[in-house]
Amino acid sequence: MKQAFRLSVPQARLDWIARRVADAVIGYAPDDDTDWKYGTDARYLAEFRDHWRDRYDWDAAQAAFNAFPQYLATIEGIPIHFYHVPATSGGPGYPLILSHGWPGSVLEFLEAIPLLAARGYDVVVPSLPGYGFSGRPPRPIGASDIARMWRTLMVDVLGYRRFGAQGGDWGASVTTALAREHGDVVGAFHLNYLAHSPRGEMLPEEAEWLRQSRRRFREVGSYSQQMTFRPQTLGLALSDTPVGFASWVLEKYRAWSDNDGDIETAFTKDQLITSVMTYLVGDNVQASMWLYASMVQARPSEFAGRIAAPFGLAVFPRETQPPPRAAVESRFNIVHWQAMPKGGHFAAWEEPELFAGEVAGFFDRWR
Repeated sequence: MKQAFRLSVPQARLDWIARRVADAVIGYAPDDDTDWKYGTDARYLAEFRDHWRDRYDWDAAQAAFNAFPQYLATIEGIPIHFYHVPATSGGPGYPLILSHGWPGSVLEFLEAIPLLAARGYDVVVPSLPGYGFSGRPPRPIGASDIARMWRTLMVDVLGYRRFGAQGGDWGASVTTALAREHGDVVGAFHLNYLAHSPRGEMLPEEAEWLRQSRRRFREVGSYSQQMTFRPQTLGLALSDTPVGFASWVLEKYRAWSDNDGDIETAFTKDQLITSVMTYLVGDNVQASMWLYASMVQARPSEFAGRIAAPFGLAVFPRETQPPPRAAVESRFNIVHWQAMPKGGHFAAWEEPELFAGEVAGFFDRWR
């Protein structure tokens, strides 16, 4: 069963966040700290704190979240928040579930939702368990667990017999698990991020991709090691300091988006603060990190075999680049592989019109 939901954060929680932001002291930096070379820039973080303290309007952000129909459904004991926006183009819509990742939320899809609904899609956008406005699991759960929950949401709660699925970041893992393990209800799936582990003897171009991928991971992937193996050490520290958590994620928003070195060519300060707030208002800073810990528990069988459902990939230029297509063909039934002109890791948030056009264009053939 589902029940209507309207976001209304308790004032006591908002007051606590406001006090912590107002009291935040920004530390020092090396004298050669230019262009975020050591991580989050202290001067930018000070500007960010000041804007958050003096000018940010949560009421406006909350109103934007409440602009579309949203609901709660308890699935496997966890309250799951989701948008369910019917097609607005007339006639029955084709159901499509969109899944976000970390450090994202349903915020990423707010501009794309009406664009997809206008193209004839019933759009379902859930908050991952332990993220945003969903409840949190009692312990780490993985992508396959969430895929099972998404099946329950789409089939048992909403009554769809078949649907399309799309995702990026952790949402890509959930979407892939949906297609692999629930192919009887997933008609096709589309990703804007593709993780890859070579199998057996590698193609020469695959070996070069792996070399470059490992080098990039050494540079920007250390965060995931901490969140995978010791999430509570970090989570307990950052959940008590909103500006500290902002420092942790701002560097990712800058490094992973298409912005030419200036984060505010991709996002405004208000957008960035709202994204941070989606973790703070429900006290989900820690729980969001538990999903990384699930990787330690993942079974090899969860990634084995070839997925039969038709697969499409959008390659955004500032996203982690996928392996060569030939290396992926043994895993996926590739019917679409599209290079995009601009955009990065947060594709729907950065380029909502491009994203919606690409996703609708792919699923139009499977309706």
